[in-house]
Amino acid sequence: MTGVVVLGCGLIGQKRIAALPDGCHALGVYDPEVERAAKVADTVPGCRVSASAEEALATPGVDLVIVATPHRMLAPLACSALDAGCHVLVEKPGAIDVVGARAIAERARANDRIVTVGFNHRFHPSFLEARRVVERGDFGRIMFIRARYGHGGRVGYEREWRARREVAGGGELIDQGVHLIDLTRFLAGDVTLAFGELRTMFWDMDVEDNAFLALRTTDGFAWLHASWTEWKNLFSFEVMLERAKIEVAGLGGSYGPETYTLFEMLPEMGPPLVHRAQWEPSDDSWRLELESCLAAVAGRPAIGASIDDAVAALELVDAAYRQGAS
Repeated sequence: MTGVVVLGCGLIGQKRIAALPDGCHALGVYDPEVERAAKVADTVPGCRVSASAEEALATPGVDLVIVATPHRMLAPLACSALDAGCHVLVEKPGAIDVVGARAIAERARANDRIVTVGFNHRFHPSFLEARRVVERGDFGRIMFIRARYGHGGRVGYEREWRARREVAGGGELIDQGVHLIDLTRFLAGDVTLAFGELRTMFWDMDVEDNAFLALRTTDGFAWLHASWTEWKNLFSFEVMLERAKIEVAGLGGSYGPETYTLFEMLPEMGPPLVHRAQWEPSDDSWRLELESCLAAVAGRPAIGASIDDAVAALELVDAAYRQGAS
C-alpha cells in the first residue's frame, strides 16, 4: 500500500484525493485553511489533518507527496518532500519559474526520487489515442499543430491569485498555455520558441490575459493561443499529419464533450474518411496520471510528464516572458 500525503486541499488537491487508484491510501493532508483540510480528510477513513507542511511530511508511512498549491509554493514544498525521502507528484506547471523547476530536478537526482508533474491532459483519451496514431506513423510526420485553450474568467478574476505575478509567475501563458506547450511536446517532441506575443487586453492586471506562441518542432510548426477572454470555455487541438488530421475538441464539463476525430486522406484524396469518438463527461485523467506516477516510481514504463518535461516547458515560458519584456 502506497501512503500518500496531499499538500494543498483546494479544487485540484480534492480531485487528487478522489482519484487515488487502488493500492494508494491518503494518510494525511495539509492546507493553511484548516477547515478546508478537515473537510477533505473527512472523506477518507484514517486521514489526518496536519498543522504544517513539515508535520505532514513527517507522517509515518508516507511514500508519495502530492503538492497542489498556488505556483509560488510548488517548488519549495516539492523540494522539502524530496529531502524527506518521498517521491513527488507536483501540480503543473511544476514551479513558479524555470529556476524553481531546475531546483526540483536537482533535488530529485540528489535524493534518487521520482518527480511527476501534473500535466493531466496527457491522459485524456483523445490524447492517448493521438499519441498512439503519431507513434505508429501510418499517416506520416506531423507537419503542424494548431491549438486554442481558454475561458472567460469571472467577476473579481483580476484579484485572484492567478492574476498576481508574485504568486503565479505570470498570467494565462503559465496557467493554461503551459498545457498546450506540454501537449505539443507530448506529441511532437522537443520544440523551440519562434515567436511569442503576450497581451493584457481586458482584465485590469499586471499579467497577460492572452498569450500567442509559435513553436518550431523538429521538422514542423505549432501555433498556440491561450486566452482568459474567450467568454465561453474553449479547447481545440489540431494535429496535421501528411496523410491525416487529428482534431480534439472539448475536455468535458463546461468545455463541452470531449470529441476525437481522425480525418484520413484517401489515395485519390477528395473527401476524407472520418473516424470519430466521443467520451462521457467523467474525467479519468487524474487517476490515470497517478497510476503512471506509481509506474515510474516502480521503474516501469510511464508516459506522465517528468520534472525534466516541466523544465523544458518552463524554459519556453521563460523565453516568451523575456521576449515580451524586451
